[in-house]
Amino acid sequence: MALDAGLDLVEISPTNRPPICKILDFGKYKYAAQKKASEARKKQKTIDIKEIKMRPNIDTHDYDVKMRSVRRFFDDGDKVKVTLRFRGREMAHLNLGMELLQKVKADTEEIAKVEAEPKLEGRQMMMVLSPK
Repeated sequence: MALDAGLDLVEISPTNRPPICKILDFGKYKYAAQKKASEARKKQKTIDIKEIKMRPNIDTHDYDVKMRSVRRFFDDGDKVKVTLRFRGREMAHLNLGMELLQKVKADTEEIAKVEAEPKLEGRQMMMVLSPK
């Protein structure tokens, strides 16, 4: 029947008893499947991790500017990694850095959740936030 129609006999489900076959144009079928896969790839959203770097003694205006950037990243659906870098004698006042990260956490509480709690790695303190 497939030869008479000028089409291909394609086995759809070989495990069934009896196996299920379909008469169709295989080239057109593969092309349609490829187009469907590329459409699915276009529509998927990749989540990036954006990084905001601060210092423990950041000024209030600078902090507000950084927080606007954080909100913009969350609106785009990205995760945000907040990094505090300590230099010199600032290492003696790690509590200031922890307080700053807690402030960031409190300010973004309604739009984000903490994915990785603040932790110290060398001279940097990091925290990862993701949008709700």
